[in-house]
Amino acid sequence: MTKVYGIENIRNIALLGHSGAGKTSLVEAMLFNTGAINRQGKVEEGNTVSDYGDEEIKRTISINASVIPVEWKDAKINTIDAPGYLDFVGEVIGSLMAVNVAVLVLDGVSGVEVGTILSWRNIAGRGMPKVVFVNKMDRDNASYRRVIDELGQKFDGKFVPMEYPIRRGETFEGVVDLITRKAYTGIGSKATDAPADLADEIETFRLEMVESAAEGDDDLMMKYFEGEELTEEDIAFGLKQGIKEGTLVPVFCGSATHNVGVRPFMDSILSILPYPRQASKVLHKGEEIDLEPDANGPVVLNVFKTIDDQYGTVSYFKVLSGTVQSDTRRYNTIAEAEERLGQLFLPRGKEQLPVDKIVAGDIGAVVKLNSTQTGDTLCLKGNDYKMVPARYPNPLYTVAVHPKTQADTGKLGPVIQRLAAADPTLNARTESRTHEYLLEGMGETHINVVVKRMADKYGLNIDTTIPKVPYQETITKTGSARYRHKKQTGGAGQFGEIELRLEPLEHGSGFEFKSEVFGGAVSSVYLPSVEKGIKQVMGQGVLAGSPIVDIRAVAVDGKEHPVDSKDIAFQIAGREAFKQAFLASGPVLLEPVMKIEVTIPESYTGDVMGDLTTKRGQVQGMEQLKGGDTKIIAIVPLAEIQRYGTELRSITQGRGIYDQVLSHYQNVPSHIAGEVIEACKKAREESH
Repeated sequence: MTKVYGIENIRNIALLGHSGAGKTSLVEAMLFNTGAINRQGKVEEGNTVSDYGDEEIKRTISINASVIPVEWKDAKINTIDAPGYLDFVGEVIGSLMAVNVAVLVLDGVSGVEVGTILSWRNIAGRGMPKVVFVNKMDRDNASYRRVIDELGQKFDGKFVPMEYPIRRGETFEGVVDLITRKAYTGIGSKATDAPADLADEIETFRLEMVESAAEGDDDLMMKYFEGEELTEEDIAFGLKQGIKEGTLVPVFCGSATHNVGVRPFMDSILSILPYPRQASKVLHKGEEIDLEPDANGPVVLNVFKTIDDQYGTVSYFKVLSGTVQSDTRRYNTIAEAEERLGQLFLPRGKEQLPVDKIVAGDIGAVVKLNSTQTGDTLCLKGNDYKMVPARYPNPLYTVAVHPKTQADTGKLGPVIQRLAAADPTLNARTESRTHEYLLEGMGETHINVVVKRMADKYGLNIDTTIPKVPYQETITKTGSARYRHKKQTGGAGQFGEIELRLEPLEHGSGFEFKSEVFGGAVSSVYLPSVEKGIKQVMGQGVLAGSPIVDIRAVAVDGKEHPVDSKDIAFQIAGREAFKQAFLASGPVLLEPVMKIEVTIPESYTGDVMGDLTTKRGQVQGMEQLKGGDTKIIAIVPLAEIQRYGTELRSITQGRGIYDQVLSHYQNVPSHIAGEVIEACKKAREESH
């Protein structure tokens, strides 16, 4: 595949939906129909074009979004097979940055599943045209009408049947195109007359489609109401308008594994779905503008995905404007660095099909860019175009990372930095309050895949544990203490005495140090030493080894010695006086509290709310969503929900999803605080 297609002959689609709905199988059927492969691979056998990674083959799920161009009838359909598993939502968001049509693939038996709901939310935020393909129509109990009705109940949109499934008992034979009334049976693409015995049912479905098409254009609506019959061209035009404007969602059906209904679906992609002519929202010299996809315009590329594979770092990009050539230089406006683009190629799974140029609206890739990360924009230096960045969800699953060897410790930072640059839903940071190095992602499977990749590709071996809760310590009332440090060892001694008063501050105020020492009892030169000693304790904590926050320390009085007083003496005096005053000031342990939004089917509301109550959660509100789902908004201590994703899936049979963000800190109940303090004390003793 080296042919260059103009924008009118390009379609960019992303296949989204619940894991197991058959997206990868649909890609296999499309490739087989074009002759790109001579046998359809199977996910279970690990021989599909798009799921080629070792972990994908092992787990039989898509982990990375694969770009699969399909040449069909003098056009090219750039198909992105996006993961359906919830942990890899970042791949879905990145894929939507590169396409102009989203195809939701549903199981004809299971209908709308949690992955469908999550995909719909990601699509809805972008306002792009949507298409539905109801797959697995060969299965017992599959129902095209039931799925269409469920879609209408769950989501805002007008879902329009485009085909009628031909079923004989439980046997799925093919589909009838409702525009032409022609039937397509088996894997062939030759049209035949629709079965006469299904004429009434076909006309019922067709009437629904024709009415929807008429609503797509005022002239067609008038023609329809005046009793004129709409031609096939009228219907197709009305549908195109409605799809482009997002007022209707066409629904197709088939069986990807048996390659039934796939060819007419591919024809429809070319005939009624829009080509990538929509302008991109970009920032140009600080202002948001619409950048038209003109092949003769300024060269602007958006890198929507990066990955390390057998070729090195591969950057997948969409050409937003202009025509990009191999062996040229472009400027990364985010990294502010020039990049050399070597041989451009069209990716097809793990294959690389070299090309000399790629035009506006098309998708390509290049290897070994030095500074470019996912989301970056490349253009001519001085043009200063930047793609408006995508919004990615907050991490939901965190582990503490422990390198197994000293050599692994040295590799840790660079390797994680490289992985996080490619995956915007992956984050790494050092938690200053617990002194742990944390790896954050979207779920247990996400993190496990990353850890396995570290070991296999980079030779970095780590252990992971549940992170310590980043508690804080503070006081609730004013207290004071006096401490004298005196040390005599035969030579020069040490002497410092200080009296401190501690006062609680508002949350978020931090630390203040003041002096009310009068009459020269303590020279001003020693006060910074006192403050230094206090800050040592604040970083280490008094109760449970957690940082101390929101406190004012006031030096009230003290004494010094003309010979023995020195910096170290007042550091020690300040440190010990602070500890004693802290214990006299109503000390409390604070814990982080998360705000979570849990979306579940209504039938699980009682179970989920009961579970949140056992976790010391407080429900702040509830909202009934379209389609019988419920959103629960609650605040819950982090200590109780560090593995909530796994628990929620268990409670809701995989149908619950949630998001979380830090809300505030609050006092830990005394009985729990006692357990935390005792555990910290025991850990200190063991470490010593």
